[in-house]
Amino acid sequence: MISDAASSHTAPPAPLAHPAAHGAAAASFAALLSRLDYLGAADIEAIRRAYRFADEAHLGQLRKNGDPYITHPIAVAAQCAEWKLDAQALMAALMHDAMEDCGVSKTELVERFGAPVADLVDGLTKLEKLAFDTREQNQAESFRKMLLAMAKDVRVILIKLADRTHNMRTMGDMPRNKWQRISSETLEIYAPIAHRLGLNFTYRELQDLSFRFLHPWRYEVLSKALNRSRTRRKDLIARVQKEVEGVFARQGMQVRIVGREKTLYSVYRKMDSKHLSFSQVTDIYGFRIVVPELTDCYTGMGLLHQLYKPVPGKFRDYVAIPKVNGYQSLHTTLIGPFGTNIEFQLRTHAMDVVAESGVAAHWLYKANEPGSDTTQRLGTQWLQSLLDIQQETHDASEFWDHIKIDLFPDAVYVFTPKSKILALPRGATVMDFAYAIHSGVGNRAVGARINGEHRPLRTELSNGDVVEVITDDTAEPNPAWLSFVKTGRARSKIRHHLKTLAQEKALQLGERMLEQALRSEGIASLPATDGAHKSTWDKLLRFTGNKTREELLSDIGMGKRIASMVGKKLAVLLSETGLKPDAVLISTERYAAGQNEAVSQGVVSLDGSEGLSVQYARCCQPIPGDRIVGYLGRGEGLIVHTDDCPTGQRLLARDGERFLQVEWADEPVRPFETTVVVTVTNGKGVLARVASAIAQAEADITHVDMGDEPAQTATDLHFTVAVRDRVHLAEVLRSLKRTGSVVKVQRFRSG
Repeated sequence: MISDAASSHTAPPAPLAHPAAHGAAAASFAALLSRLDYLGAADIEAIRRAYRFADEAHLGQLRKNGDPYITHPIAVAAQCAEWKLDAQALMAALMHDAMEDCGVSKTELVERFGAPVADLVDGLTKLEKLAFDTREQNQAESFRKMLLAMAKDVRVILIKLADRTHNMRTMGDMPRNKWQRISSETLEIYAPIAHRLGLNFTYRELQDLSFRFLHPWRYEVLSKALNRSRTRRKDLIARVQKEVEGVFARQGMQVRIVGREKTLYSVYRKMDSKHLSFSQVTDIYGFRIVVPELTDCYTGMGLLHQLYKPVPGKFRDYVAIPKVNGYQSLHTTLIGPFGTNIEFQLRTHAMDVVAESGVAAHWLYKANEPGSDTTQRLGTQWLQSLLDIQQETHDASEFWDHIKIDLFPDAVYVFTPKSKILALPRGATVMDFAYAIHSGVGNRAVGARINGEHRPLRTELSNGDVVEVITDDTAEPNPAWLSFVKTGRARSKIRHHLKTLAQEKALQLGERMLEQALRSEGIASLPATDGAHKSTWDKLLRFTGNKTREELLSDIGMGKRIASMVGKKLAVLLSETGLKPDAVLISTERYAAGQNEAVSQGVVSLDGSEGLSVQYARCCQPIPGDRIVGYLGRGEGLIVHTDDCPTGQRLLARDGERFLQVEWADEPVRPFETTVVVTVTNGKGVLARVASAIAQAEADITHVDMGDEPAQTATDLHFTVAVRDRVHLAEVLRSLKRTGSVVKVQRFRSG
């Protein structure tokens, strides 16, 4: 979702810039150089070369406010210098629009500045040159490109966030009709990414700037209210600061106390979500206390709790259990003077740097701690997970959906039975936990124990839960899981497995169907895939337009190709190689097909193990023993109906060539669902007696529907039951008829 306008703010090229404009750009670059005292002379010279190259590339281009365009890349590089990024990142920041706006090629950048810098610039460049059906598709594909570049090198997103921050700071120069789109994109995408990477200062600034341009009037009203409140409460804040300083001074602890104020956007969001007026938001003010050592955090917490009373349930220990982006602090809310709620955060200096700079703290600390594992602690697992999702998701929009799910600002912390801690988005379920451990655990999950108690897979997890996933080697992912999982990883793993499974099952079904169609042409089996038959398969694939044999068979199984037509063509190709049809086999197969004139593709045997390539129609719910027909839905695989199903009969009249003959296997491998309607006279314990009768007949109840109507003297109960076949269903019906209070029992058929 990378905006075309948001990245550049470029006006049409002017013939020549005014000499004063050159002076402004030079002054901006001089200010940037003054911040680079942490780099060596060779690095600074490389940055000078990049500046000269970018200045020449953007020559004549102006921003909307009339400034030379080069002032924007300089401002982006200055923000990167605040994070102490290395020379390569600063060079890429200076040239980040050169490929996109100035026609500079990646090859040229590689030759002049090296591959690492060229890769960074390329990762920041949109895919404008490719043809996409929609603007949204273009944005999704561009965003995927940037995220994947970021997963390999986090400097890509740091430069992009610096770019977006400067664009938002200068949004007032943009046409007003673009404010909504660019600000929404910033609030929904870039601010959450900054939060995930621990860049809290940038996160808060992007939120406030987006709020300012999304809701200018509300921003103005709230800003004035906050200024008035600040003036009114100046004495209160000064008193609290003096009392807190006194407590720590008496303890002999050297601390730094900083006043902290809620951002306008966070105040607005709290008012909006909890339907509060401004005067009802009591925790606008807070203090950050930076202490020397980790143990001082807990000592300081004790001192504060002795000074003011804590608000119950408002203590959070992010030191022992850091947030997913590496943030560490102790949080507590206390009741200060005049009953005002005041939040305090206690952290060490190192925690404070990470809290404000997140991933960028890696560069801030790099000189002092060469072996620092900061980036490993800062939520970069999320960056790596982008690559995992990419491998299983080839559609850009679907990939983007998975990523948006993971841009959660909040998390719950749960434990494995071996006390390993996992951070998951708030609202995550057992299935999210299972896939976070390993895709094999998720794919085989059948149940769970949470804190020792058996719970369903859709159960939402809470902080501190100990979760044990119960698996079964025969289990497979259920499409229904997609309705409740919360993480992009779980969603992409489930979809990938279902697609793979459906393809495998469709391939097996297509092979059986093509073989049956070939038997109708007098040829007993499909030709082998060896060298002797390669030419035959190649000719058949050219005829059907498929790339591989597997793709052709999958298409037949999914109903995209008619097996009888492909079978006839294959029989012709085999006859050209000298293979003669068997006349006896033709007679046998065509006699069987003649029993049902609408069917001409041989008989497919069904035992319930076919998976997603075969669906049993919900309208008639066929079970073994029913007379059945198979309809090849377009792209849906084989759909099985009873032969008297009204829906199936309508399809047969309209689309007869897509039907084929199906039959039940001698020994189905699983039970099948069907619905029975039980009419009962209302009374105490009726439902229990009916359920007991079904259980006595050894059938499982998978669903009960009692309808929405108020209870009457006689009521219809709909039970979906799993039975082996029609004989078993008859036993269930007999058992129900013998039950007291049951007036009538019948199998339900829609239509």
